[in-house]
Amino acid sequence: MVEAVSSPEVVRLAGVTKAFNVGTPIENEVLHGIDLQLARGEFAAVVGPSGSGKSTLLNLIGLLDRPTQGRLAVTGQETTELDDAHLTALRGHAIGFVFQYHHLIGCFTAAENVMMPLVAAAGRPRPGMRERAEQLLASVGLAHLAERRADQLSGGQQQRVAVARSLAMQPALLLADEPTGNLDTKSAEDVFALLRQVNREHGTSVLFVTHNAALAARCDRTIEVVDGRVR
Repeated sequence: MVEAVSSPEVVRLAGVTKAFNVGTPIENEVLHGIDLQLARGEFAAVVGPSGSGKSTLLNLIGLLDRPTQGRLAVTGQETTELDDAHLTALRGHAIGFVFQYHHLIGCFTAAENVMMPLVAAAGRPRPGMRERAEQLLASVGLAHLAERRADQLSGGQQQRVAVARSLAMQPALLLADEPTGNLDTKSAEDVFALLRQVNREHGTSVLFVTHNAALAARCDRTIEVVDGRVR
């Protein structure tokens, strides 16, 4: 298991590039020399036009992909030389994810979905996991729906379950990729408010990718990505 190192920054990128099809005639560099820091407890929006490299950047920070060049540290841990097993361990303990599509298991209850990261980390269900899941559901206002199947919940409720699931491992960093993109205005506002609540009450750093300018304006900082570069 990779231990997080004490650091004032939860994320640091230095000179990071990302290219696809490297060494072929169709090589394409989509991120160019990214320098970026996210402080602990910060709530930042990532904005930019479609195709600008936002999702690629989020995938790198989330340790779902590797930079082509440059250095990337998460919770003070330099990741560039880590093997896949250590990257997986660090990602599982340090980072929570909320996507545009909630990716819940429809036939599982809300509580069972929230428990999944805990079960995956331990290798099997253990005492206390359900209680932890129920506490997290209560924190997102869904205590009364803990035993409701995920496919019987509304879109806004499903996204709330996804937020609760993302917090199961008490991550230092929460990555939210267009989490309100498929929701109506009220549900989108509710999910944004919930992310803000998590940020303020738990000190969780949040990186929030959005096309919603009004929501981005309410974050601590806006990071604009244009043509693979951070402005």
